[in-house]
Amino acid sequence: MKSAAPQCLLFAMLVSFGPAQADTDGPWALPAGLPPLPSEGPALCQGAYLTPAQGKAMLDATLEHCRTRADWEARAALLRRGILKGAGLDPLPLRTPLNPIIRSRRVHDGYSVENVALEVVPGYYATGNLYRPVDAGGLHPAVISTHGHGPLGVPDQAPRYSEPMQIRCAALARMGAMVLSLDMFGYGESAGQVDPKAHHSTLAMTMQLWDEIRAVDFLESLDGVDPRRIAISGESGGATQDLLLVAVDSRIAVSVPVVMVSSFFYGGCECESGRPIHRNAEYFTTNAEIAALAAPRPMLVVSDGADWTRLVPDQEYPFLRRIYGLLGAEKNVENVHLPLEKHDYGPSKRAAMYRFMAARLGLDLAAIVDSNGKIDERSHYTPELPSAMRVFTASAPVPADSLKGAEAVAAELVRLQVQNRS
Repeated sequence: MKSAAPQCLLFAMLVSFGPAQADTDGPWALPAGLPPLPSEGPALCQGAYLTPAQGKAMLDATLEHCRTRADWEARAALLRRGILKGAGLDPLPLRTPLNPIIRSRRVHDGYSVENVALEVVPGYYATGNLYRPVDAGGLHPAVISTHGHGPLGVPDQAPRYSEPMQIRCAALARMGAMVLSLDMFGYGESAGQVDPKAHHSTLAMTMQLWDEIRAVDFLESLDGVDPRRIAISGESGGATQDLLLVAVDSRIAVSVPVVMVSSFFYGGCECESGRPIHRNAEYFTTNAEIAALAAPRPMLVVSDGADWTRLVPDQEYPFLRRIYGLLGAEKNVENVHLPLEKHDYGPSKRAAMYRFMAARLGLDLAAIVDSNGKIDERSHYTPELPSAMRVFTASAPVPADSLKGAEAVAAELVRLQVQNRS
């Protein structure tokens, strides 16, 4: 195990926040009646922080002050800087070799699956699965598939192993994409390196965003991946990861956030809203405005009628179209709203994603369509057990010199930031 003597000090450095101070949103006057800033500490926007009416007022304020492309680009630059700073990634850590571990290839009908670990910081491994098309030649799009919340601390029920995740990754691979699914921080095999409780720490957002930035590095390095066609899609907390990565990493060409985009709900977990990315001395924003940072890149917003995305067709989607319109790209943003459905990444939501990804990435939708023109995910899908999908096993364990514990991971991350600053 690697030494972690300065862990406590460095962990405190990583998670410390300054006071929110002023609340004028720079030169903007904020709408009246918003929640007051805390008297001390960071301004965290958690859960249903605003009412729908307050969320609408926030979107209207953005449109009032962003009337030209230049207005929006200035606002977007401010938000991107603030997200990185608030997430604890300013400066970005030094990029070190990923030393990817790729093993245990299984071949199914039209796709293969491998188990993957990426050393995103020295001694800490982001774990997941890599799905690839079989008999694939030439360059292919790549998709990062992120998951939402599920049972924490129950290894065999980690969301990466769930049927909805396996099905969508397999289908995308059959369509011609390289697909990488990753465990959230503290979930799945990550829980073998840090306590699952670390997912409810301020480090979770930092590490998940860094994991995904490094995942893009990994996909770009793979033979057969077209670096101009890298996409991301996830649901709920996975969609929050989607929004943040797209906001700060211009290498993501296409995104499909599912059941998350809202002007009044900010995510209920520390990995989504436990750090001051939404409100500080310079600005106050919403997840809908963060979603707009995807512009002008293609984005499909999938919403339903039973959660905080229920107003998307009337509230968030018109806002997104206006922002995309400022960049001459109004046709690049779409919304599929399923008013009778609930909060999940079920078959109809996946079908909308497949069609959008096929159109925007050049994937072969016919590979998952039956003779009647309907999406058929299951005929060619082979479910796998968690035991087959783990990269680390009794016979192939986590490297002996790996980091153990969240504080050790935080310490290493800060060390890389110090190196990168110098």
